[in-house]
Amino acid sequence: MSSFARFPIVGCVMLACGAFLGGCAVNETNPPKAKPGAVALAPAAAAETSPKWNVTIDNIEACSCPAFCQCYFTGQPALHEAHAKEGDAMRYCRFSNAFRITRGQYGQEKLDGLAFWMAGDLGGDFSKGQMDWAVLHFEPSATPPQRAAVEAIVKAIFPLKWNSFTTGADAKIEWNRTADGAAARLNGGKSGEIVLQQVKGDDGKPARIDHVKFWAAPRNNGFLVMKNDIEAYREGAKPFEYRGSNGFFTTIEMSSADVKTAAGANAVREMLARAGDCCAPQ
Repeated sequence: MSSFARFPIVGCVMLACGAFLGGCAVNETNPPKAKPGAVALAPAAAAETSPKWNVTIDNIEACSCPAFCQCYFTGQPALHEAHAKEGDAMRYCRFSNAFRITRGQYGQEKLDGLAFWMAGDLGGDFSKGQMDWAVLHFEPSATPPQRAAVEAIVKAIFPLKWNSFTTGADAKIEWNRTADGAAARLNGGKSGEIVLQQVKGDDGKPARIDHVKFWAAPRNNGFLVMKNDIEAYREGAKPFEYRGSNGFFTTIEMSSADVKTAAGANAVREMLARAGDCCAPQ
């Protein structure tokens, strides 16, 4: 986040204290096919026994909030009067993240080029680090060791509590970033879709927000603010679709060394609770 900076943001996103390292068997030549439907992630292994790792991840993100994630500043997502019940507006952040690891290593496992999808709802008030639900999707080509690595890394980036955090069915992920926007599709758009247009200033340069931290990831290159043409998750019992709401693109960096030096979940909860402290200068 300064070129790498502070606590993330936009997309309001995300997530994953529930993503845990499981005991997947290593069989890269013939990895087992994912079964349809959501599968709860297994408990994580002790941090002391986890391999060393480092990743650079590009993130195309969008959510239901009308503007860049206010939750990073207030601890609560936006009010949604259009979805009010009995006259009471609702708070929620229903997000979609299309992640692509541009460079990554987990122990001896290479993660370069691996794409994965996260969708869910952060709930109405997550200042205490308690989120609602999230689901993680992999491409069919992802090996068992790569899946276990991503689950452990996601858990480190989002050291939070979830009412439900599962893995869904495998699906192809289309991922594209240009100077004018970004787009990603899960299962050809049948399962998920994000289409964003880059917002530019009067000088023609992309609108950008710096000095905001993306959850527990200590470094990013700023958030490029984008208009959300469509953000949708079309799987499971809680599908959603939004247009004209929050969207952004960012690149984050994190390593296992950052996990050891960070206060983990407590640090993230503290940042959410003390929203005003999220934007301190570098």
